[in-house]
Amino acid sequence: MSPPGRKPRAIRPARPGLDVGIRVPGSKSVTNRALLLAALAAGESRLRGALAADDTLAFADGLRSLGIGVDTASPDWRIDGAGGRIPARDADVFCAEAGTVARFLLAAAAAGDGVYRFDGAPQLRRRPLETLVEALRAQGAGTEPADAGSLPLTLLARGLDGGRLHLPGDTSSQFLSALLMAAPLGRAPLEVTVDGLVSRPYVDMTLTMMRQFGVAAEAEDHRGFVVRPGVYRAREYDVEPDASTASYFFAAAATGGRLRVPGLHRGRCLQGDLRFLGVLEAMGCSVTDDDEGVRVAGPASLAGLTVDMSDISDTFMTLAAIAPLATSPVTITGIGNVRLKESDRIAAVEDNLRRLGVRTESGPDHLRVHPGRPAGGHVDPHGDHRVAMSFAVLGLRVPGIVIDDPDCVSKTCPSFFELWKSLEQGSA
Repeated sequence: MSPPGRKPRAIRPARPGLDVGIRVPGSKSVTNRALLLAALAAGESRLRGALAADDTLAFADGLRSLGIGVDTASPDWRIDGAGGRIPARDADVFCAEAGTVARFLLAAAAAGDGVYRFDGAPQLRRRPLETLVEALRAQGAGTEPADAGSLPLTLLARGLDGGRLHLPGDTSSQFLSALLMAAPLGRAPLEVTVDGLVSRPYVDMTLTMMRQFGVAAEAEDHRGFVVRPGVYRAREYDVEPDASTASYFFAAAATGGRLRVPGLHRGRCLQGDLRFLGVLEAMGCSVTDDDEGVRVAGPASLAGLTVDMSDISDTFMTLAAIAPLATSPVTITGIGNVRLKESDRIAAVEDNLRRLGVRTESGPDHLRVHPGRPAGGHVDPHGDHRVAMSFAVLGLRVPGIVIDDPDCVSKTCPSFFELWKSLEQGSA
């Protein structure tokens, strides 16, 4: 059930003949990268279309703690870049529940000279930081405690030495992105090799945005990167719509109907999660891209499939939620890293599908969902915004689904359920 004081959200079935357009808010991943790059740049930057949500506002607060001027009060956010410096010499940085705040700002602060105390909400304290912290120690940073591998920790920053780093095969893309974005502030070039990488499209996004802010990182091959010292340039920047949030609306069309999302385009989008459209095509959906944006039309019936979602793991829950409606099993592989996200996402999804009467099987890095006739019932998001939004999709086809703790969507899309009303019967 919902936590005390939080009202559950009942999902109404989809409107007959669903055919709507949804303007999705800005990307969290792009917003937070743009905030950091603008903060490290020389001069004032403006972000148009930035996402105002718990994670992005926590990022802005973290930058302010480090002495960076950030104005989020107007539609175009303004950031007074410090030209590659960290102005504060002593600061407390509270990361709330945002992994990008803990990872990106920890690396950036290590390029400074001072003492920085990092902490976060209990949910974030459970998420590991060892690989990133060890990489920062190798470049000259210290920590208290000396063996810190999670929050809370105190960073003893003395600037970044650069040099050569070798990262293990299970390295998070956020760890690598954090190191790459901070590297231009180092005293010498940073050379990083990675045995393997989870969610490579997010690293590609980071590299592209670094170039857009004036610093080019060299990707030597699929596992090697070189970043030389430099200073980012301030600029005006347009934040594209959030492809992960768009996945729930695309999946809504897949269950029956048509839906268009303006502003997202295949081949021109920074975000790898737009590849979720290919999964929907493999299940029988029609996907078109025109000047306005992407359009999805659902088939008469969804086909099952086996798919490796290691590069787009944030959208595996969207697929899992509609999987019971397919004509054969849906098997999702390559998602072991999601067990260390806001929740153990495989366990959370499986728990809720089973509550609704759906047969599932899982392992360390996979989930199989069998076709079924889900019943209505309460969905426990386990405090995870993506679990809540994913099961809202299933509620369009299965009467009686109720999302407990719907407010958890404020982490990345506070307006989600307002937008969702346009898909439901009897909603204005």
